Amino acid sequence: SPISRSISREPCHRPQPPGTEHLAHRAGRALAQEARRKGVHVLLAPTVNLHRSPLGGRHFEAYSEDPHLTAAIGTGYVRGVQDGGVAAAVKHFVANDAETDRFTVDNVVAPRPLRELYLAPFEAIVRDARPWAVMAAYNRVNGVTMTEHRHLQTGVLRGEWGFDGVTVSDWFAVRSTTGALRGGLDLAMPGPNAVYGEAPAAAVRDGELDEERVDTAVRRVLRLAARVGALEGAEPAVTTPPEPVDGPALAREIAHRSFVLLRNADGVLPLDPSVHPRIALIGAAARDARVLGGGSAHVFPARTVSPLDGLVAALPPHTVGYAVGAEPDDEPAPAGTGFSLRSVCRDAEGAVLDDSPLPTGQIQWIGADLPAGAARDTLHSVEITGTFTPRESGAHVFGTRGLGAFTLTVAGRVLYDGVQEAGTEPDPFEAFTGAPVERGTLALTAGEPVDVSLRHIVDHDTPAPVPAVVFSLLHRPPRRDPGALVDEAVAAARAADTAVVVVATTERVESEGFDRADLRLPGRQDDLVRAVAAANPRTVVVVNAGAPVEMPWRDEVAAVLLTWFPGQEGGAALADVLLGVEEPGGRLPTTWPAALADAPVTRVAPEAGRLPYDEGLFIGYRAWDRAGTAPAYPFGHGLGYTTWEYESLEVTPTFARVTVRNTGRRPGRETVQLYVAPRADLAERPARLLVGFATVQARPGETAEAEIRLAPRTFDIWDETSGEWTGVPGVYDFHAGSSLTDRRLTVALELD
Repeated sequence: SPISRSISREPCHRPQPPGTEHLAHRAGRALAQEARRKGVHVLLAPTVNLHRSPLGGRHFEAYSEDPHLTAAIGTGYVRGVQDGGVAAAVKHFVANDAETDRFTVDNVVAPRPLRELYLAPFEAIVRDARPWAVMAAYNRVNGVTMTEHRHLQTGVLRGEWGFDGVTVSDWFAVRSTTGALRGGLDLAMPGPNAVYGEAPAAAVRDGELDEERVDTAVRRVLRLAARVGALEGAEPAVTTPPEPVDGPALAREIAHRSFVLLRNADGVLPLDPSVHPRIALIGAAARDARVLGGGSAHVFPARTVSPLDGLVAALPPHTVGYAVGAEPDDEPAPAGTGFSLRSVCRDAEGAVLDDSPLPTGQIQWIGADLPAGAARDTLHSVEITGTFTPRESGAHVFGTRGLGAFTLTVAGRVLYDGVQEAGTEPDPFEAFTGAPVERGTLALTAGEPVDVSLRHIVDHDTPAPVPAVVFSLLHRPPRRDPGALVDEAVAAARAADTAVVVVATTERVESEGFDRADLRLPGRQDDLVRAVAAANPRTVVVVNAGAPVEMPWRDEVAAVLLTWFPGQEGGAALADVLLGVEEPGGRLPTTWPAALADAPVTRVAPEAGRLPYDEGLFIGYRAWDRAGTAPAYPFGHGLGYTTWEYESLEVTPTFARVTVRNTGRRPGRETVQLYVAPRADLAERPARLLVGFATVQARPGETAEAEIRLAPRTFDIWDETSGEWTGVPGVYDFHAGSSLTDRRLTVALELD
């Protein structure tokens, strides 16, 4: 095939750094290490559903709007977890791309987009990482609930792809014992008292189910137990775990590698403290960081580094000032800063079974996950107890979240003593955890500690499919006039050389169990940014969100840095990036709209139980290309702290090589992206598709080679008539560049 450019043979800077898949692999090994520490055999991850609509409430758990990028990250993740001897349960199979009515919705997807988009990441991960488990989703696909979907679970997943692991249900997803077993589901969760348990044997005895199908499921579960070392007498798949991982150091690296610099007018970043030493840090999330999303993905880090913590630690004393600016949420949140807490477990006679430090005011013990000294049958009460030292004087609100009997006492005063009943929430996750409830207000004085206690009586009488102790002590600081908060922030910004404003979503905006109603930042955060930017031209906005938000002020500020939910070391990583110790290494994995109204695909709510995927192949950047509308920031966009020239591109049907040169003044890292565009409208394909990417690094003036293996089926489509993959001949243009729209080199390749 003709190549319009050939590769430069100048010496290149080597070695090139590990790319996205390798970083995900290292993250997986760290997660396996944590799982082994906690006695966990199966990690319920990764989530490889797609960002079909920006309104999807759980997008912070998923990777991208693009199936190839999702597959690459997921493959590295699964390999890393299973290298550590822990099973990865890839989820949610399949088309679980939104949360509205997720237990009952019937997602109607034509065969071609089902294969080319939604099944594609699962297929690639099964092929390249050989996962030991796949989790079946809640939803239906084309009329059949996924836990009973014989065509997809047995025909495609096992028959076509050769999957030899366990298929496990999402929690409470199974409706029918016989239907699920006939559909190919091996394990119903939560167990053991779910719709499996004794029911399969009874169904066999009654002639409703073939015994061989039950035996097959049992063998697969035993194989999983053997692989993870839980089957006595069987050698595990990994006999010697990998070398220990420095978890905090890796978390810090992953954070700064994920940050996306969206805008950097006049090179305001990185900051130079010798020239502009005074920094005004502004925003509630700068002090009380949101480092992870809500729902079942929530974990409890031993420590959290906030942006304020990170910058204060990295800079000389008295150079960082702080102002709240705006409160994004009026609800009380789990007790955090200012609280020193312990969890105390007691039996019915009041004897202490366990007394352990508690990093936040949240208890989440599910199944056998109890403190070492406590046992489920003797555990009578759990008390969150300790002290609270207010940062501010005024009216402090205290509350609870959870179901059952509680006694809340603060400063010797009982604020609540009663039973919280289950509500009528449509999503079982919310019904399981309860909703936040304010219980009382106390006037407290800054710096004066008070005793706090939240005692919960464990319910052993109400039948439950899985035993659990889940509740939280909540707190909300005194509320001040919103206008006064903005005025204080403006005054701080005027007095500083640089203003750094941290804006964020909340758990009521992004979490499991519901989709988003809009893309606006909650509270008066938009007003805050505009006011600060008017007061200080060197305003940097840090966006602490797991999915796109509208940023109507984006052209009014000097820089915009997206940190996602950055994990426990997020504040330290933020200081690294703001001060230039590290580059912001991320690129947008999903298109960022200027406004929700511009997004081509937004519907997430079913009608009469059905949600048609009428857009077919055209989601994400594929849909934006088709609509001809410009987003705020395109797929793949992200700036670094140096500049790059793309010098040469070579392409074959399976491989590409790109040479780039660092033309800036400092070392840097570049993510080279490769897109394919059919020269003609071949089989109604999208205008462009990501088919590969690689990360390279070089010092100033040096070149680096990016070697890119093209995605499988780069030239194929799913033929709905024949029911198989079919190559489409023709001329294809390959574009190499730094984003979907920043294309630097093009070559043509003719496929016969």
